[in-house]
Amino acid sequence: MNTPMPRPTDDLVEALAEIEHEQWMHWSQAVAPKVLTGIAENWQKSWVDYTELTEELKEADRVWARKVMALLRERRLIE
Repeated sequence: MNTPMPRPTDDLVEALAEIEHEQWMHWSQAVAPKVLTGIAENWQKSWVDYTELTEELKEADRVWARKVMALLRERRLIE
């Protein structure tokens, strides 16, 4: 018997977006010393907790969270 998977909620998208933001911070901080100073300075403005981001920056992370959700649906891990 197949038990239906729970439908993902906005809370799940937010949690995935927060993880995506943490991943980006980790990556960008690792490569920042190797890139032009101007770029690194712009990135530093976003090196804050996800909850402190503007809605525009949060939405950029949500885009990637939704891609993860789509992959999970494609693999039938969620509905």
